[in-house]
Amino acid sequence: QVQLVESGGGLVQPGGSLRLSCTASGFAFSNYDMSWYRQAPGKERELVAHITYIGRRTNYADSVKGRFTISRDNAKNTVYLQMNSLKPEDTAVYYCHAEFRNSWGQGTQVTVSS
Repeated sequence: QVQLVESGGGLVQPGGSLRLSCTASGFAFSNYDMSWYRQAPGKERELVAHITYIGRRTNYADSVKGRFTISRDNAKNTVYLQMNSLKPEDTAVYYCHAEFRNSWGQGTQVTVSS
């Protein structure tokens, strides 16, 4: 059974940082690309960042380039999203996604507010 478990969300002030983690199980993690998506209230889910299965290539939404970094540790079956210089418009539920069977985590709330 595929499981993607996100953690690390919370409330942070503008300009602050958070690191999200997503630990996977039930499939060969190191063989699949991974991504982070987010969905703000009233908006469609959007791709935030993507990393290839070995981690050699990454892609980011224009809105987060230079502020967010996606990485992975295949030995720990975990993908990370380091979020710096957070803005109120980054407020959303953040979801981990695996290419394997188009699998999704349950989401973790990130709220950026003073």
